[in-house]
Amino acid sequence: MIYSFKGFIPVVHPSSFIHPQAAVTGNVIIGKNVYVGPGAAIRGDWGAIVIEDGCNVQENCTIHMFPGVTVLLKESAHIGHGAVIHGATIGRNCLVGMNSVIMDNVELGDECIVGALSLIKADEKVPARSLLVGNPAKIIKQVSDEMIQWKTDGTRLYQALPGEMQSQWTPCEPLPELPPDRPAQSALYKTWNDIRKG
Repeated sequence: MIYSFKGFIPVVHPSSFIHPQAAVTGNVIIGKNVYVGPGAAIRGDWGAIVIEDGCNVQENCTIHMFPGVTVLLKESAHIGHGAVIHGATIGRNCLVGMNSVIMDNVELGDECIVGALSLIKADEKVPARSLLVGNPAKIIKQVSDEMIQWKTDGTRLYQALPGEMQSQWTPCEPLPELPPDRPAQSALYKTWNDIRKG
């Protein structure tokens, strides 16, 4: 669902995948290998939204702003399910956890990780490589090399997903029962807790 608004037509690189149940409106620019999941609302009606290469905006996320503001998701930003980004700048290779809220004029430095359900208050300037959790969110420590590698590996799955969706995703009717030859899915990634356990 791609909509023009007041003469602004969204720009989406052909390598990206925008789910047809997402809504992308107006002054929105989406770079290469970006995944936008179903239920996402990316509203460039009152200001601009720039989503750089390799980002993902997962299911039920909202991106919006006050009038005249530009929202920027820098390269490889990873926006988890249900998160809200309102008038903020998200740094390169950041992870914003599920159902987090990033408020107006926040500048999230590069390679930050924001825990699920966190709230970053308006006007916060967050240094690079900060790990934040809570409501309101507080910096609890610096992001380690190991943590950012885990985040980067997870984002690579999402960077490959647009091409996989374009080549292998298709509407279908459900099966009435489980077939005996249904294949197993491979485990492509470990959670952070699994990595810490070794």
